[in-house]
Amino acid sequence: MPSKYLVRDFKKDGVYHIFNQGVDKRKIFLSDEDYQLFLYYLYIYLTPLDKVLRRYHALPIRLFNKNMAKKVELLSYVLMPDHYHLILKQNDSDGISQFMKQLSNAYTQHFNQKYKRRGSLFEGPFKSVVLKSNDNLMQLSRFVHLHPFMENIVTEPEYLWSSYNEYANPEEHKLCNTRKILALFPSVYAYKRYVYDKKEYSKKMHEIKSLLIE
Repeated sequence: MPSKYLVRDFKKDGVYHIFNQGVDKRKIFLSDEDYQLFLYYLYIYLTPLDKVLRRYHALPIRLFNKNMAKKVELLSYVLMPDHYHLILKQNDSDGISQFMKQLSNAYTQHFNQKYKRRGSLFEGPFKSVVLKSNDNLMQLSRFVHLHPFMENIVTEPEYLWSSYNEYANPEEHKLCNTRKILALFPSVYAYKRYVYDKKEYSKKMHEIKSLLIE
């Protein structure tokens, strides 16, 4: 029976929680450079090409056709030492599957070359769960942004390798489209309070188990 975490029939305008972890739960980020490169691929694949070229004037031509900004939007993310979580919105058919293939192949190639290893880096196909309501989206966004704190990696939600700072500081350069989630709150301050409400988060955890991939 297909796993409920292997959604592959991605719908236009659908929003999905995407996750994968290192094979055998190994670390997939071993240095700041690794995190930065993963974010680089997110940027060049999902940012409108004209903006990418203004920032990276010498972008290799082979990457031009891999830009998928019209097909997929990144809403939120967190990169943990041995796994990642992405919230993606699909704007066109087959966008997420194509994007995730590009991302996985590019990062695995980098990692294997850098650390002189061979074979798969990730534990099988990426996992995915559809977010069916705005409440799902709000709660999962809080989970993503509190995840490093709840795992005792940091002492506050501010974390270098997540999208929280893009939400907390609207003037910051953005990798994500923050509008869809922030539109669910009266202000940026209200969103920050929602994320910081760890007591309420803990109480709600049982309600979002179906959105999480364990």
